[in-house]
Amino acid sequence: MIEDPYLGKYVTCVSARSTDKEILKKAQDGGIATALMVYALEEGFIDGTIVAGEGDKPWQPKPVVAMTREDILKARGTRYNISPQISWLKEATRSFGLDKVGVTGVCCQMQAVRKAQLYPINMRDVPGKVAFTVGLFCMENFSYKSLQSIVEDHANQSLGSVKKMEITKGKFWVYTERGNVATVPLKATHKYEQPGCHVCLDYVSNLADISTGSVGSPDGWSTVFIRTKVGNEIWSKAVADGMFETKPIEEVKPGLDLLRKLAKEKIDKNQKTVEERKTFGVNKGLRNPYA
Repeated sequence: MIEDPYLGKYVTCVSARSTDKEILKKAQDGGIATALMVYALEEGFIDGTIVAGEGDKPWQPKPVVAMTREDILKARGTRYNISPQISWLKEATRSFGLDKVGVTGVCCQMQAVRKAQLYPINMRDVPGKVAFTVGLFCMENFSYKSLQSIVEDHANQSLGSVKKMEITKGKFWVYTERGNVATVPLKATHKYEQPGCHVCLDYVSNLADISTGSVGSPDGWSTVFIRTKVGNEIWSKAVADGMFETKPIEEVKPGLDLLRKLAKEKIDKNQKTVEERKTFGVNKGLRNPYA
């Protein structure tokens, strides 16, 4: 087990992408989260998974309990605003009757899952049914209205015309169905960030079974951390079955140095906010969960 102060504990780290062309068509990068949940479902590791599905408005996500490959594929891609996945944990086990639940989500949501497992207050029998978690790298998130302002007011694009968004190279990128590409400097988006993101001390979803994101890998590929015994079992079997192409992370650029740099920046910046908020008398609620 490797332990890194900024990247957390992990068994191994690779650069990878799905070999499923259908998944890659609308994947954010290497299609890792989608492909993993499809594979886990088809191989019986999970009965269904909670994903950020399509909401009622363009690019507005909502939690969905996906129980088929088709349902999981509908949730492909990143939507840069809030989807309360964890609020559906009880729903997944009770209304849908799942005994082995998969969960995808960002860093704070992975932390919430683990807290529920440690302290299952009002969550009777639910924590033991969480079978597999895939966490996503995350620097910050936005409300729906904030996302709308970034895309429509700053990038001058209609949300309904957008086919993909991404944050990379210091900019917020917006791609439309008609081929337009607009960018917004990240410094212009900071005022729209959720305040809760500023006390988060995790960039790489330390507490997930497997965590993934684009940073560190070439375009079209994703960086993948295998963190737990469960994650290693599923990943190893999936790779053996030809579900992923992989490359050693040491052989790709920009590699872990950039990822470690960004993780450190997030932790250092947000630690200052945590220290400031201790003066409010809420220091117990803002302790570092990874210390």
